[in-house]
Amino acid sequence: MSTRGPRTKSTTLAQAHAYLAKSQEYLAAAERELGEGLHTAATSLAIHAAINAADAVCGLRLGRRSTGQSHDEVLGLLMTAGADGKELAKELGRVLPLKTKAEYDHLDVSRTDASQAVRRAGRCVAIAQRVAAAHTR
Repeated sequence: MSTRGPRTKSTTLAQAHAYLAKSQEYLAAAERELGEGLHTAATSLAIHAAINAADAVCGLRLGRRSTGQSHDEVLGLLMTAGADGKELAKELGRVLPLKTKAEYDHLDVSRTDASQAVRRAGRCVAIAQRVAAAHTR
């Protein structure tokens, strides 16, 4: 059994801000798709918004982001990124379980699940924006 921690990659301030911009773009697209009744697409985009928000917060707070095979690894890394990281981990942890259904399963995502995913992604992006606004390196 390996004792290594989660795999990470160094992240510059500019890269962290790029992840924030991506999270905002994915969220805007998720909101549009939700409005069009495209629940599966909205959910998938919301998940990517939340993941990019997590990368932004980890990059800004820790100078690194998760590169593990499992997106769940980012949750542990977020837990070391202060109160904002813990808050984002909570929201992301509620969105990630929908990833398989939205992206790989034959079943459709319900309007309720899609709406919740977009709301939670919005919270993730808001946290990342707050961290970016307050962050000085």
